[in-house]
Amino acid sequence: MRERTGWLVAVGVAGAAMAAFARARRAARRAPPPPGAPRIVLVGAGFAGLNAARALAGRPVQVTVLDRRNHHLFQPLLYQVATAALSPGDIAAPIRHVLRHQRNAEVLLGDVARVDVAARAVVLDDGTRVPYDALVVATGATHSYFGHDDWAPLAPGLKTLEDALEIRRRVLSAYERAERESDPAARTALLTFVIVGAGPTGVELAGALAEIARHTLTADFRHIAPESARVILLELAPRVLPTYPERLSEAARRQLERIGVEVRTGAQVTAIDPEGVEIAGERIASRTVLWAAGVAASPLARGLGVALDRSGRVEVRPDLSIPGHPEVFVAGDLARIVQDGVPVPGVAPAAIQAGRRAARNALQRVRGRPTRAFRYRDKGTLATIGRAAAVGKVRGIELTGLPAWLAWLGVHIAFLIGFRNRVAVLLEWAWSYATFKRGARLITETAGQRRLEERAGAAPPRPPGAEPEARA
Repeated sequence: MRERTGWLVAVGVAGAAMAAFARARRAARRAPPPPGAPRIVLVGAGFAGLNAARALAGRPVQVTVLDRRNHHLFQPLLYQVATAALSPGDIAAPIRHVLRHQRNAEVLLGDVARVDVAARAVVLDDGTRVPYDALVVATGATHSYFGHDDWAPLAPGLKTLEDALEIRRRVLSAYERAERESDPAARTALLTFVIVGAGPTGVELAGALAEIARHTLTADFRHIAPESARVILLELAPRVLPTYPERLSEAARRQLERIGVEVRTGAQVTAIDPEGVEIAGERIASRTVLWAAGVAASPLARGLGVALDRSGRVEVRPDLSIPGHPEVFVAGDLARIVQDGVPVPGVAPAAIQAGRRAARNALQRVRGRPTRAFRYRDKGTLATIGRAAAVGKVRGIELTGLPAWLAWLGVHIAFLIGFRNRVAVLLEWAWSYATFKRGARLITETAGQRRLEERAGAAPPRPPGAEPEARA
């Protein structure tokens, strides 16, 4: 009896100690910065920037977060918004709300024009100067069209909520226009979707578009057969998911082809126009072309006055600082980090870890203490293809099919910001999995956009009195 009582007392004491520690930690997070505290400025509130801000919670510094948008975006799920499975609010959270309890942090909405490293100030596009004692730049990456920037309006990429909503509009509008199209060739072009690039984003987009055609829309139209739509995935490399192990790439290809995606590797795109795509002399008529082939670092890197790699990423030192300015740190997709002779991948876990290390090193710098080198801990890679279909490598174990999909689901739910987002996404996915329904199938476009596309030939008006052919 005494032993049991002693055990219960020990558990109670431990519980009370843990609760007291949690209360003290919350109080520290909510403590305002002391007067005259050094200022650490964070540019960008993506995975790296937001986690850098959180790593400085309760520290005796003034934290300023600068971003051109007011929300943190969970980019790995953008394709779910683009394919009408999720709404924008499910994968985005206001930055101010996320940091509302962190009293030493302020959030400023503004577009950064350049960094004046000599004067230690961030310059906004309206001329406002934000001084800093230490700086963390984490503005991420944008699309790269490999010298063909004229393709951008014809083949949108997927980096922002605006991109996702534009892709959703184009995809859903293609089905609507095909429903009233009387010309068989034009209808075929409307129902042909081409994705350029078979990395994780391209693979996920292709799989989702195939499921929309073969499951979600099958009973919704009267004059077209949505399941007859073609989804074509083009990749210049010899295999899809070229950065993954070869066995997983082959498994991904098989799963894509099983759900109806046409996979073409070794396919170099030579031209894109409003009517379609050209690859090595072959023309594919398509009114919806999506870009997932390349990324380039944010243009802000060019103003730092340091060496950049071919993608425009900053060549950082081991502690993530830049040469010549040890008070400036770069993290996330903007930084080129080489570890053990291999570049650290541009994935969310790497950005999160780099953001935390950059923030801690910035804190050390303003305190006049030594910084530490960044070391990436690879927790694995995952890519989803469709319903219960995915591939991935987690802690050295290669996964395919349902196990990989469940791992992918768990990881993405865990990384989402905010309890409401996790619950909402989990419920949406459960509903979509059970019913193949997609609840965010809304077309948002202006009359001006519609007229512009019709003039460009994207939606030829039907002759007066013409009726579309009946569905086969």
